[in-house]
Amino acid sequence: MEINNIQPSVANYFARLGGRPAIEQLDLTRNKIAALLDGFADSDWAKSYAEGKWSAAQIVCHLTDVELVFGYRLRQALAEEAHVVQPFDQDLWATFYDRLDGATALATFKALRAWNLTLFHSLTPAELAKTYTHPERGVETIEFLASMFAGHDLNHLEQLETIACSLI
Repeated sequence: MEINNIQPSVANYFARLGGRPAIEQLDLTRNKIAALLDGFADSDWAKSYAEGKWSAAQIVCHLTDVELVFGYRLRQALAEEAHVVQPFDQDLWATFYDRLDGATALATFKALRAWNLTLFHSLTPAELAKTYTHPERGVETIEFLASMFAGHDLNHLEQLETIACSLI
């Protein structure tokens, strides 16, 4: 898979994925995140993995936002020819996370991920190879989107695991 103008964060996601099948990893990560967080107490959601970093609730809010964005990009790229995606600034979106609760974000994440996985599992090889354009990275495929998505999950799963381990 050719990667144009790869950003360091995206390269990190691909490194984390390590060549594993992206769609399978998306399903595994959903289950791991749910297993880690389903029993969180209200006070646990405010814990962070490091000083000045996002709390568990903020991470799950972010994952839920990304689930919305990537799901929308997936559908737009499949439905339209030569689709150009709209980038978003995660830090601007994060300004609202303190108003939201982690348990609701987790429930929403799990539902959206199930819906997106249903679509991903239905895709043909030709559909996975379909392209769209990201204004900052250039032409990408649906397969690239799935791989970046899966690596992004693994990045945040590691942070959530650090938080969960600190509660023991």
